[in-house]
Amino acid sequence: MIYLDLFIGFLEVGFFSFGGAYAAIPFIKDVVTAHNWLDEEMLTYMIAISESTPGPIMVNMATYVGSEKGGLIGAAIATAAVVLPAFFIILLIMVAMNKFLKNRYVKAALSGLKPCIMGIILVTGVLMILKNCGLLFNGRADILTIVLTCSIAFIYFGSRLVMKKGMNPIMLICLSAFVGIVVYAF
Repeated sequence: MIYLDLFIGFLEVGFFSFGGAYAAIPFIKDVVTAHNWLDEEMLTYMIAISESTPGPIMVNMATYVGSEKGGLIGAAIATAAVVLPAFFIILLIMVAMNKFLKNRYVKAALSGLKPCIMGIILVTGVLMILKNCGLLFNGRADILTIVLTCSIAFIYFGSRLVMKKGMNPIMLICLSAFVGIVVYAF
């Protein structure tokens, strides 16, 4: 019976929680307290833990509550129940999108959006570089940060010229972390 309760309870959370994780917290609270799965204090602790661990809060909460009440099977059932609605909604959207992507007006609109999205990403990156180099808000430049940023950019774009595909983003992140540790640790 607990498995059915977990499934139905977290299926409700998955279906009716709109607006992101923080908007879902009151609904999770209602479902969890209505079934007496957690008391108020434990629920507060679990929300804090779910926010600080990787992954969506709803999935983390469902996994924890399911494992507390039904073991490994309960965790799997609660987690599956909370993600099933989103999974099926995305499937329906993809079916509809495949139909709409063949429409020439939709293609034209999406083609027009690509440069806008690229511009937003570029502006975000430039603002992050300027802020981290000290050029944006306080007006004092951190020369070391500027040199490191230029070096990493040179390595990335140089690798694109040499290897044609460019450096793997994970390799670039690891290289940047290593260089940052070496430079700022000493």
